[in-house]
Amino acid sequence: MEIKETQDLWVLRERSRLRIPDVKNSAAKYAVTIDEQIMEAGLEIDGPYLFISHNLPKDSKTFFDWEICRPVKKTERYEGKLELAHLEPIMVASKVHQGSLRTLFTKGYASLIAELDMSRYIYSGESREIYHGWSGPGASYHNIEIQFGLAR
Repeated sequence: MEIKETQDLWVLRERSRLRIPDVKNSAAKYAVTIDEQIMEAGLEIDGPYLFISHNLPKDSKTFFDWEICRPVKKTERYEGKLELAHLEPIMVASKVHQGSLRTLFTKGYASLIAELDMSRYIYSGESREIYHGWSGPGASYHNIEIQFGLAR
């Protein structure tokens, strides 16, 4: 586990209220929309996709607030269809998961949660996944950074 401050980011984002099993289809759908808007508006990509969850549940049936974001270089003028949002830096507990999506929760999240639960840190309710290396759906290897926002 690494404790660090996130970057200051400008992102194009889509938001949804969904359940954990819905993320896969929503991500695929919204990524296309975001990529199209970036091209149409002539924006420059400034980092990998990230998912932001608010109060991520421990089960697959509970709804939560979710965002898919693509960092872009700040532009003086943007009049596109999607929301251009500014993400302030936050303190996070971070761990990189290298493997399949199948093991993201059992090996990635679970080990980070175990370390955090034994620490003095308090969860803020925000968590993030940063897709540093996405190999496509069904691939056996991805490089995904998991982050839990810290209240203190």
